[in-house]
Amino acid sequence: MHREYHKWYSKHLERNMELLVFGHSGRAVLMFPTRMARFYDYENWGIVHALSGKIEKGELQLFCVDSVDAESFYNQSVFPSVRMARHLQYERYLLDEVIPLMYQKGTPNGIETVGFSMGAYHAINLSLKYPQLFKKTVGISGRYDLTQAPNPFIDLMGGFRDELVYFNMPEQYLSNLQDSNLIASLKSMEIILAVGETDPFYESNNRLSQLLWERDITHQLYTWDNDAHRPHYWRRMAPLYI
Repeated sequence: MHREYHKWYSKHLERNMELLVFGHSGRAVLMFPTRMARFYDYENWGIVHALSGKIEKGELQLFCVDSVDAESFYNQSVFPSVRMARHLQYERYLLDEVIPLMYQKGTPNGIETVGFSMGAYHAINLSLKYPQLFKKTVGISGRYDLTQAPNPFIDLMGGFRDELVYFNMPEQYLSNLQDSNLIASLKSMEIILAVGETDPFYESNNRLSQLLWERDITHQLYTWDNDAHRPHYWRRMAPLYI
């Protein structure tokens, strides 16, 4: 399997960022790590191996990026607005630095996003905000409003609310979405959600699904047995949805 390691100094984040690329051609997938995880974890957990058949056939390229969650949403030492500002710097890193690399590597069939757990939030949020850039998005075991606090998880904004928070929580901004051009772009994108029936984020997935149906945005929602919020489940899910 073709594997590349990349590291450069991000002008948006003002620090070095790393990522791994698996595959030599095919659908280009921007793959987000789980909560405060690293760019190499999906390889270590066997999820990349679960997709190796498609990768080796040239059907799929994975771009496994790093996260800055510990500096943004999970940085309890700074005010919530500072957490959000750091997240938006990460967004610019993705849009202005990572996606150009993906195009440089060749993306004949467009770009897709995927993530598990916290990575699902990143994948879905980025794609719903910029649907014109993506042809498909997959969120597995995700929470799509980080201000909600399903036990045992906390409100990552600590009760703070402003416009930037609102426009980065899919369950919030979809509820009032009226932009016909944006809705049309969303309708042209394939959207897949998957979650375990006892996952704390189960209701979040149902709410997001309902909001999408209210705008006539076709998508797929799959419910798995138990909480399905572990790598051994994700190894089974990945070949089905990616």
